[in-house]
Amino acid sequence: MDEPSNQNEFADNGEWKPSPIEVTHPEIVKPGDIRLFHDPPWRLRMTIEGDRSYLKIKIVRAAPLTQPDDYICFLDLKDEVICMVDRLEDLAQENHKIVHSELDQRYLTARVERVESIRNEFGVSYWLVDTDRGMREFVTKNVAENAQWIDEKRMMILDVDGNRFEFAGLDTFDKKSRGLIEEVL
Repeated sequence: MDEPSNQNEFADNGEWKPSPIEVTHPEIVKPGDIRLFHDPPWRLRMTIEGDRSYLKIKIVRAAPLTQPDDYICFLDLKDEVICMVDRLEDLAQENHKIVHSELDQRYLTARVERVESIRNEFGVSYWLVDTDRGMREFVTKNVAENAQWIDEKRMMILDVDGNRFEFAGLDTFDKKSRGLIEEVL
């Protein structure tokens, strides 16, 4: 009987080298088997009971604008999907607070209440707006491409730093704000 070949374990010079680590994720994960915790306090970890643990994960929304509490994805260090949960409520109750906290940090959104000014220069817009978090200045490139319409009266604009600004109820904005928004869109 032939012995298995170990040629992948040795470098060209004959010295031993480690085999590449291949990470596979489980095919099926029951939401109730997911346990989330921070250890150390600034690092989010996940254990799938009876299966495996992940030392560092991210939580993201698959449909952040239209279904914020549905289709929650858990990503590994390489931003590959470990698993997805259809509904936040499917997770164990003790995970809800952690998931909400992580998602709130990742999807921090300021709700725009009034537009004070918009200045355009070479396809770049400089905005001064009053939001639910106070006065904010932000910069966008090509507003038409970075504005995401959620419905007829609600849109989201991403600035150059990835911050989100929600414009809800555009028909309720004051005349000046509506005029400035219409100029750039």
